[in-house]
Amino acid sequence: MKIAIINGPNLNLLGKREPGVYGNKSFEEYLDELKAKFPNVNFIYYQSNVEGELINEIQRVGFEYDGIVLNPGGYTHTSVAIGDAVAAIKVPVVEVHISNVQAREDFRKISHVSAKAAGSIIGLGLKGYELAVKYLLEK
Repeated sequence: MKIAIINGPNLNLLGKREPGVYGNKSFEEYLDELKAKFPNVNFIYYQSNVEGELINEIQRVGFEYDGIVLNPGGYTHTSVAIGDAVAAIKVPVVEVHISNVQAREDFRKISHVSAKAAGSIIGLGLKGYELAVKYLLEK
């Protein structure tokens, strides 16, 4: 099974950025743990701070892979285009947010992705990625 993990802006700073909210572990360290938990999954990981690059990657893997775990970061709340890209592809997408966006600023309660995703996992830290992978494996 091939699963793409796509992370949006500022998620390249995990382990450095607001450790009280996002933890002390880089995503690359966490990805090694995820690969060890799911040895039969072929993961690709992509991160960009640029909206159009995220859309290009969603489109690139959206017809070839078995699923996508997507954390659009701040673009969740602003990018109709990322939501449209999720709606346009064939594979299921699970939206993941490390922090509980519903408990943060009001503008973060809006998602242009949620309605187009198979589901959303919010506020469970990095564990949300593992739960998303489990969902995609069972689907």
